[in-house]
Amino acid sequence: MLNRILLAAAATFVVTSAQADTVALKVLGQPAGSGQIAQQKEQPFFESLKSHLDFDVSVQYLPVDVAGIPDSDGLRVLKSGLFDIVSIRGSQVSRDEPAILGLDLVGLNTSFEDGKKHIQAFFGTVDARLQSKFNAKLLGIWPAGPQIIFCKPEISSLADLKGMKVRVGDQSVANFMAGLGATGIPLPFGDVQQSLARGVVDCGITGPASANSGGWPEATTTVLPLSLQLAANGYAINLKKWNSLSQDQQKSLQAAVTKLTDDIWAYSEELYADAMRCNSGLEPCALKASYHLKQVPVSEADKETVKAAVEKISLPLWAKQCNATFPECEAKWRQAMGLQP
Repeated sequence: MLNRILLAAAATFVVTSAQADTVALKVLGQPAGSGQIAQQKEQPFFESLKSHLDFDVSVQYLPVDVAGIPDSDGLRVLKSGLFDIVSIRGSQVSRDEPAILGLDLVGLNTSFEDGKKHIQAFFGTVDARLQSKFNAKLLGIWPAGPQIIFCKPEISSLADLKGMKVRVGDQSVANFMAGLGATGIPLPFGDVQQSLARGVVDCGITGPASANSGGWPEATTTVLPLSLQLAANGYAINLKKWNSLSQDQQKSLQAAVTKLTDDIWAYSEELYADAMRCNSGLEPCALKASYHLKQVPVSEADKETVKAAVEKISLPLWAKQCNATFPECEAKWRQAMGLQP
């Protein structure tokens, strides 16, 4: 199935002759219309990549959905070499490499500051896994932003989720919801707004900017701005392509991507603050849509519940999955985080 998809995607590219000193890069990006980060940062960067490098380059950038490739196949695409650089969607590709989830376990990254520290600490382990299993080098990791809770019924705390159906993005969040007495339901992002409106689900978890673009505030009343995860994504390059570059070219490309990911970290934090204002009808609001959601104050008890989820729920379940394919997984994670085995 994947081979047919890859062949179809390859047909979308026009093969052109280029000068021998021009490096050609095919880049598979985030889904078209997936959000402000893809539109304002990622796509413009790669389309103007030549201006960021010390060598000549030609770039063909294609969003993953436009290419007709499931975003869960990002690592397989890298290994195949069809695309040279892939904008990896963390939770989506974790079925192929569970170690990636260790960057952003539920309860681990409750702030941007925590996220930077933890992601940097485990970055090397994930990079090594991608190199050994998928012939790919990890160039950088960035956050879509805090994943928070939007509900149609009014809620005042996590305890109010008991008995409710909550749209989740991956199984780790579903496990956390189960611990609260709620039912986690995986739904494609595009189906959530109508599902909320029709009562198929009572609540949903995403970032506030994504909720704004998806019209979630039209079908909800309340937002609980309690970060469960940061939705870690990243960039990786096929090792064959990487090794074909000179050392100077490698340094130039790495520096450019590092600058992009640093830029996205800062932008993600700004975007979160702006989207929270927009969703609650506050000013200033730079996004197109303004709503009037009720923001629930986050209690210290709820913060502690989320932080405790790492050792109680998300780490044990993830470690079992990751250790099955990578026996040193949990030990390396604990060492990176400065925790005792």
